[in-house]
Amino acid sequence: MEYLNKHHLVVAITYNRLGTFEFGCVTEVFALHRPEIQGRWYRFLACAIEDGPLHAMGGLRFESPYGLDLLDQADTIVIPGWRDPDERPPQALLVKLQQAQARGARICSICSGAFVLAWAGLLDGRSATTHWQLTDRLKKHFPAIQIEPQSLYVDGGQILTSAGSAAGLDMMLHVIAKDHGSHVANQVAKRLIMPPHRLGGQAQFITSPVLPDDMGRLGKLIDWVRANLALPHSLDSMSAQAAMSPRTLQRQFLEATGLTPYEWLVQERVSVAKQLLESPQPAIGVVGERTGFGSEESFRRQFRRVAGVSPANYRKAFLQTPALA
Repeated sequence: MEYLNKHHLVVAITYNRLGTFEFGCVTEVFALHRPEIQGRWYRFLACAIEDGPLHAMGGLRFESPYGLDLLDQADTIVIPGWRDPDERPPQALLVKLQQAQARGARICSICSGAFVLAWAGLLDGRSATTHWQLTDRLKKHFPAIQIEPQSLYVDGGQILTSAGSAAGLDMMLHVIAKDHGSHVANQVAKRLIMPPHRLGGQAQFITSPVLPDDMGRLGKLIDWVRANLALPHSLDSMSAQAAMSPRTLQRQFLEATGLTPYEWLVQERVSVAKQLLESPQPAIGVVGERTGFGSEESFRRQFRRVAGVSPANYRKAFLQTPALA
């Protein structure tokens, strides 16, 4: 919310050997016209960090009419990967990023783009992530960074980093949810043919596959719990519903989602609660009941732990945001 204004400008950097998938994800999220959303939306531009014409991966040749000075106007800057983690980016880019950080711009990186932020010194003393194949290299070259190798993305407030390319979509949907609310983020996810955005703490990858029969039972359990969030679920009750032992259910949840059944349940409840809080009714206590938190005190405590704000402040923030277009 604090980053959203009437003329919010998102700028993506481009460079030689640009990864077209990562850049395409950024343009799909922030540049695409969205008539289904009413109200203000982002402005999007791209700037080149070096003289053109530039060459992207796959043989594409392109040019941008904007140079690095465009970053001085950006409210949000997105770094869609970097061509070589061992290559120090141009000093002019690093200085512009440092200046953007100093004036309060939000800066996001996708995959190896975290190395650009690291070279700029913007991740020192911060938590961050990158693609799981690059985390050891990031830790070796930049030991001052607190690396979260399992996370899909890390929200440090002003600076956000994401793991592999597809995790960048989750991070950008998270940005939209922060700016416009979870309802709008879910609309964007629906148009992308994606499930509602995943939370950053989920695992980057599944270490071992789940057997088809068990995945079927686990998938049915997840659908059933989502349809019955108000019930007082426990590990034992969910195990019985899935016809699994508690130990097996615990293991399968970790393998499939990177979360324990309890933490997954809390995050699901908070996600639904956010959608309810984006309308003036029902009352906060009723929202807690409908999402299965049991008591209003438990609801407030768990919501603040997951969302970082109280239910009342979340509602206040997003009720102040007009419908988007």
